[in-house]
Amino acid sequence: MSLFKNKLIIALPLIVLAIVFVFSLTAIPIISPTAKNLPVAIVNEDAGSSSGENMGNVIANNIKSATAAISEQPPIKWIEVGSEEEAKTGLHHQEYYAALVIPKDFSTNQASLASPNPVSPEIRIYVNQGMNVTAANMAQQILTQMVSGLNEKMRAQLIAAFDQKGGTVTTKQAAAWASPIVSKVSPVNAIGTNSANGNAPVTLFQPLWMGSLIAGAIFLLAKNKTIFANRKEKLQANGVQVIWGALLALVAGFGFTWFVERWGMSIPDFMDIALFLSIAYFAFFLMISAVFSWIGFGGMAIFVLFLFFGAPLLSFAPELLSPFYRDWVMSWLPMRFLVDGLRELFYFGEGLKLNHPTNVLMWIGIGSILVLLASALKPSGKTNEELIRSSP
Repeated sequence: MSLFKNKLIIALPLIVLAIVFVFSLTAIPIISPTAKNLPVAIVNEDAGSSSGENMGNVIANNIKSATAAISEQPPIKWIEVGSEEEAKTGLHHQEYYAALVIPKDFSTNQASLASPNPVSPEIRIYVNQGMNVTAANMAQQILTQMVSGLNEKMRAQLIAAFDQKGGTVTTKQAAAWASPIVSKVSPVNAIGTNSANGNAPVTLFQPLWMGSLIAGAIFLLAKNKTIFANRKEKLQANGVQVIWGALLALVAGFGFTWFVERWGMSIPDFMDIALFLSIAYFAFFLMISAVFSWIGFGGMAIFVLFLFFGAPLLSFAPELLSPFYRDWVMSWLPMRFLVDGLRELFYFGEGLKLNHPTNVLMWIGIGSILVLLASALKPSGKTNEELIRSSP
């Protein structure tokens, strides 16, 4: 068949295999995410018992030692914090995925377990769901397992002590010894309902990115079909593209927010979310347009790779990624600032303000405008005037 005389047809199996291989790399960071050095606050407010014993110090030291012994890169990185309120502030500022608090009456209650009126000591665990629900759940699981281990150890010590004395265990003591330490788990910055299980910021990224990519491609097609008389006309066309991009950003930001709210997503503040999405769309549109203006449709490959390699990473905390993906892929993704900004708006009660994600997106937009306008100075094919002069 003549069809098989075409070299591309013959090479198609290898081409397909190469494409499949490249895009299979996107699955590597999400196949088996492992927690490494998740920052978790630990607060020991234990005032000690009347005998001077401070079980809070013992518990805190045992927990930190047990974590450090797991591996060279333990799943938890403990950060000592002075008070429960200070830990809550850090959780709100996205400094910790969780916090473990040993209250001031821990030793007193622990000593009462051997008395006729036992009171189980309590450990409070705060889980920062909004920071990253996957990492926060991992931290919660590790902390609850640690408390379970402490429970078993304390239960064995209590039973051994009573065996030596030959005493009789009361029903109250038996009930308290079933769980000598009570762990109270409280979510903070909760993800709530109808938020894609805490992944609403990541869910909103892809449509916005595709919208800006397609709009940039359409502008490039239109400009490629236009013959500009001189560089001034090219500069004017680029200026029109910037102005039109601002209008598109408002349409995309407000329209998209309205759509997802109609589909059932919980939108904490319509105006703030819509304006932030508009800022993000404008920054992405300008960045894509700036790259297209210099290298043409070759830039499409860059932004498609951003999409396919970036989307799987955005839902994971940096501590769950390998150093390569964390430092050389994640850190270079412009869309992560969209996700970070939306996370603050959705789960941390932060209104729209000039925070780090918003500032970065604005600087991306400003830099892209300068690059886009400068492309008017780029040498191009013959202008309309040159075509007229060269005609017979």
